[in-house]
Amino acid sequence: MNEQHTDFDPAVAPDDAPEPSPAAPAADESARQALLRVRAEVAKAVVGQEPTVTGLLIALLVRGHVLLEGVPGVAKTLLVRALSAALDLETKRVQFTPDLMPGDVTGSLVYDARTSDFSFRAGPVFTNLLLADEINRTPPKTQASLLEAMEERQVSVDGVSRPLPDPFIVAATQNPVEYEGTYPLPEAQLDRFLLKLTLPLPDRGDEIEVVRRHSAGFDPRDLAAAGVRAVAGAAELDRARNAVARVTVAPEVLGYIVDIARATRSAPSFQLGVSPRGATALLGTARAWAWLCGRGFVTPDDVKALALPTLRHRVGLRPEAEMDGVSADGILGSILASVPVPR
Repeated sequence: MNEQHTDFDPAVAPDDAPEPSPAAPAADESARQALLRVRAEVAKAVVGQEPTVTGLLIALLVRGHVLLEGVPGVAKTLLVRALSAALDLETKRVQFTPDLMPGDVTGSLVYDARTSDFSFRAGPVFTNLLLADEINRTPPKTQASLLEAMEERQVSVDGVSRPLPDPFIVAATQNPVEYEGTYPLPEAQLDRFLLKLTLPLPDRGDEIEVVRRHSAGFDPRDLAAAGVRAVAGAAELDRARNAVARVTVAPEVLGYIVDIARATRSAPSFQLGVSPRGATALLGTARAWAWLCGRGFVTPDDVKALALPTLRHRVGLRPEAEMDGVSADGILGSILASVPVPR
């Protein structure tokens, strides 16, 4: 099984960040604080996993999608449900199974006997937050039904394109590929995900807290009873996105991002390096992370913090490297250590 890594550590940094610039609009800071409060609401239902929650917020800020990987039972589905409740966004869930058809996700034309005509019945993809549960348990044909939705934010059925709501994000969960009954996601689909976040097993203290909550009567199906409430919505998210777009990036930091991407293409252990799409994705995630930390500019540390979750699924290991037990995260870590950091 691949190594489990803890990703960037946003559990502390945003709250410990310096005060924002006095020139920052009050509405921007209000939106930032609202999004940071989302983590506290999710924590009422999910123990730990703060990095994953912040990763999902970053994806929302830059209109990206997230792939959550972890063994069964680490609260992947519960986390997404709690996040949607804290953000007051419409959420729909699709359980991906071997017999799921593309139309079950996107919708299909249905014959109406009263009018002797066909009408479109929208699928669950028409929502703000789509939970694609265990996406790698369905064949590639059905996985591909999400490609247009994720890239162009629309669904085409019978030659007619129908726009999806805004905001729209796919939060897909998957079990590690070594598990029985899973299908590897195609490279084209993996590249559509902004971030791949790994959810490790909890440490002993967190696991004791999970068991304690259940002993006290916690019901994961009833988030309202757990006290999870909406503390942000579409208005705050829209203001936050506009603020993130104003975060500045110095030319030397842009060069640093490109140098990291180019280094992956020449790494001996990779048969597939990071594409220009991956470099622009790293730019977007670093800007969102900088803004969540209360800064209006990106530092090289922001780039380093988001490099693993943004790039790990965009590279491909050579077979001999896999046989030697080398991980993508390990190689990316070596690249980050070797690429010169701008001063």
